[in-house]
Amino acid sequence: MAKKKKGANPNSIAVNKKARFDYFIEETLEAGLSLQGWEVKSLRAGKIQLGESYVIFKDDQAFLFGALITPLITASTHTNNDPLRTRPLLLHRREINRLRGLVDTQGTTVIPLELYWKQGKVKLAIGLAKGKKQHDKRATIKERDWNRDKQRLMKMTR
Repeated sequence: MAKKKKGANPNSIAVNKKARFDYFIEETLEAGLSLQGWEVKSLRAGKIQLGESYVIFKDDQAFLFGALITPLITASTHTNNDPLRTRPLLLHRREINRLRGLVDTQGTTVIPLELYWKQGKVKLAIGLAKGKKQHDKRATIKERDWNRDKQRLMKMTR
């Protein structure tokens, strides 16, 4: 049985760890996700990958593009189970308009950060993000390594 981390959210389905490494997250929002039945079953089994996904805007709607939800083997055969289906996000009109305006004018992008359960519904934390340069990524790695070494030293002195 796999161990859970101490700080891990028990309602969390998937976390996009690469997002915080590749982007500066300026703002986060919570959005609902419109899913089919087989997708919800796959999410309960943890069969999702958010790594290469992002949010696109089309016809005054927001869509999650590139998220891979692998169908279960026991999924129904009479439905078309497309694992890379573009899934609509459930946001208010003013939120969509504001995000779309920021993406168009500031050169930012909207990326998924985390997928989780909230009151029996699937929610997606999305972030308004700006890309990091290579030297920013190096600084992030350096800081992470220093924090890890600091924790080791503190553990040894106890």
